[in-house]
Amino acid sequence: MAGHTALAPAAHTPVRRPGGPLLRWFASYGSFAFPQAAAPIAFSLIALPLTGDAASGAAMMLAMTIAQVLGAVPITRFGRRFPPVPFLRVLIGLRTLALVAIAVLAGLGAPFPLVVAGAALAGLVNGAAYGTLRAVLNHLVAAARLPRALGVAATVNEVIFVSAPVLAAALGSISPQAAAWAMAVLGMGPVLLLPRIATATAPGPAQRRSHLRLTPMILLWLACGGASAGSIAAIEIGAVSLAVGFGLPATWGVLFPVALCVTSILGGVWVSVHNRMPRRRTVLAWLAVTALGVAAVGFGHSVTATVIGALLVGAVLAPLSTFYSLVLDTLVAPEHRAEVFAQLRTANALGIITSSALLSLVSLQVTYLVVMTLMTAVLLVAGVVFTAAWVKARRQRLAREAAERRAREASAPAPHA
Repeated sequence: MAGHTALAPAAHTPVRRPGGPLLRWFASYGSFAFPQAAAPIAFSLIALPLTGDAASGAAMMLAMTIAQVLGAVPITRFGRRFPPVPFLRVLIGLRTLALVAIAVLAGLGAPFPLVVAGAALAGLVNGAAYGTLRAVLNHLVAAARLPRALGVAATVNEVIFVSAPVLAAALGSISPQAAAWAMAVLGMGPVLLLPRIATATAPGPAQRRSHLRLTPMILLWLACGGASAGSIAAIEIGAVSLAVGFGLPATWGVLFPVALCVTSILGGVWVSVHNRMPRRRTVLAWLAVTALGVAAVGFGHSVTATVIGALLVGAVLAPLSTFYSLVLDTLVAPEHRAEVFAQLRTANALGIITSSALLSLVSLQVTYLVVMTLMTAVLLVAGVVFTAAWVKARRQRLAREAAERRAREASAPAPHA
């Protein structure tokens, strides 16, 4: 893996008018993220009249996330026999039907387990849809421009995750069903917005029969992605508990996720401007900053320290997520890209589930200690891997230079007596 060079140009021809199809892909990416971003608020508002407890919305979120983990890889593998864009439209259509069912069931006052089942059906295709959507991007931009495109996508994603809960809350104040309908309508954007791509065809029979092999390097970056997602979730989900612990009103809990999101948007802008694969030591520094930010949140014992920790974690969120996507892109064959990106989505979901479970079972300090330990562990493993690669490359370079020196000495004319 190149540590600091820009990615080589892609073999396929880039789109002639990136301002058209690529912008439609960005809009599809933002629309795709809307239901998941709005779900925590919307599901709580839906659950409240059905169960009398807004916390029951967490059961819907858990059902959606677990279903996403279970369905990501099998559905992605099934979809390899179809062209990616039509297959993605079908997946988004199925998710839209599930969200419509949630809105209808909530409006009818149906038994809550049926609504939870609707949330599970909506989440079942999320992982596969994300992997396919991300793989489609490779057909729209050359590899050298991929970091910039992913930086823009990360920025769009963070803007959606800031604005979607606000919109869901505003609509939910009118009617809980309105928030669910907004998720269904806005979430179906990729069905209408995705462009037709001539190069995005189904893999051949030989490629369809091949299987993605999870190498140690792939597993490393999946683990890093899960640990990073767990760090973010620990701050966002534990925000209200943090505010209450400082003696602040519960509504002040929004301060910490907003701080995280602001710097994450700036981080996405930086990635877009920088537009290159980061150096290895830069990636290690980002992982260290995440661990340091979690430590500041969990053990800073002040609002200021907690905000600073959230800012640190948010600042490297987009660069790290972009790097994970870029490095996994280089480690697999084109026909396996959708699956490895679905695996990345699954790793992120597992990180979120881990933080959620810890926050519900143990104290805040124990949760942040575990998350910080996980980040430190992946940092150390990545450091060992990078160091071993550097030592190997240095030995090869020294051996090559020695061989060239011996060759020059052997070809030089012998000195006269």
